Amino acid sequence: MSVRRAEGRDVTAMVELAEQRRLHYQRYQPTFWRKAQDSREQHIPFLESLLKCEDVLLLVHESAGEIDGFIIADFVAAPPVYNPGGPTCRVDDFCVAEESLWETVGRALLGEVLRLARARGAAQSVVVCAHLDQPKRAMLAQSGYSIASEWYVRDLSQLS
Repeated sequence: MSVRRAEGRDVTAMVELAEQRRLHYQRYQPTFWRKAQDSREQHIPFLESLLKCEDVLLLVHESAGEIDGFIIADFVAAPPVYNPGGPTCRVDDFCVAEESLWETVGRALLGEVLRLARARGAAQSVVVCAHLDQPKRAMLAQSGYSIASEWYVRDLSQLS
């Protein structure tokens, strides 16, 4: 098992993991997480473009020659009315092949991102997680994360 920087040859496996997660998350909140019909085709060039960005951390976890998880992090400044003490390492895309892998694969990917983020001067890390993704939430809590904000969603197509 190893964590390493993603390469072009990893994109297909990463897209497949993301597609699985999209279908899963769509059940949590059908409007907010609704998978685009061409999500796979859209995701490939997006990931390929991220591979070229020096300010993005794009890592994969590999076991027995198979990609079983990935994480994408970037760095953002806090709004000027807040001062966390430096840039924020934002983890928006973070997938594992099976829910049971959050404790091992997920933790390994997150640990490496945090190590790299700290070396780049980040003051904090923010990770996006669906409200019903209990295995991921548990791993985050055990890793020292706490909830800072929640988003509430309403489908306006049902508004009369």
